[in-house]
Amino acid sequence: MNFRDFSPIRSKTLSAAMAQIRQHLAGLTDTPGLDAQVLMAYVCKRDRTWVLAHPEYEISAEETLRMADVLAQIYAGIPLPYVIGEWEFYQLPFKITPSVLIPRPETELLVEYALNWLRAHPRSNRVAEAGAGSGCISVSIAVNIPGVHITATDISPEAVAVAEKNAAMHQVSDRVHLYVNDLLAGIPGPFDLICANLPYIPSASLRKLPVYMREPTLALDGGEDGLTVIGQLLEQASQKLAPGGLMLLEIEAGHPEEAKALAARFFPEAKISTKLDLAGHHRLLILENV
Repeated sequence: MNFRDFSPIRSKTLSAAMAQIRQHLAGLTDTPGLDAQVLMAYVCKRDRTWVLAHPEYEISAEETLRMADVLAQIYAGIPLPYVIGEWEFYQLPFKITPSVLIPRPETELLVEYALNWLRAHPRSNRVAEAGAGSGCISVSIAVNIPGVHITATDISPEAVAVAEKNAAMHQVSDRVHLYVNDLLAGIPGPFDLICANLPYIPSASLRKLPVYMREPTLALDGGEDGLTVIGQLLEQASQKLAPGGLMLLEIEAGHPEEAKALAARFFPEAKISTKLDLAGHHRLLILENV
């Protein structure tokens, strides 16, 4: 479907324009209403709160052209977060480029669990994140837990550059230390908490998904069974996770038992479980070390 197949948005008010945008985005996104709000906030150079509070605001000719340009890029296959260069995660804004995965709401489950554990264990302030991408996990943890120090890595220099900008934007660069590295190889431990949202989609499945070739394959392709990179980190973590420490891994919803069995190979004495996301899918692998 091509952008030129659709009638242009000629609405004069914000509320009418957003209604039309929702129609344009239906089928292209799982959250057309939210994306319409974000798009109009970007177009009007305001925040979403302002957009929702001013439904009768009359859109200028310049804003109408900007709106058309954004929609044209979306219909060309560019995801909205990459078009506007920013996306919200855990109530914080993050700079986004095509070099990093777009932050998703289900990953907030990992952050929420990490924060609750760190608050319950105030002396456990040594944290590591592998495959940091935009840095949204590490930065969110650092913003909410002032005493924590995080070692975060990514194999992509471009991703690390984005994460560094986000750490600086949220003033946590002194506590989020970023490195271009293959997971935690060569990184000295121990760590009280190790967390990661690594590539976990099986290669064959990925090629059938709309996200394929729209976001970095390096951040999505988990190998034949979706557990290749996760297994590599588990092996490394077996020598780096402190006794009594916690490991949190986002996993593919269809393979919870396989993920738990893999974790048990490297941590045979650990307590291993999974937690469901809001959609009822197994999303978070929880490993409590002994």
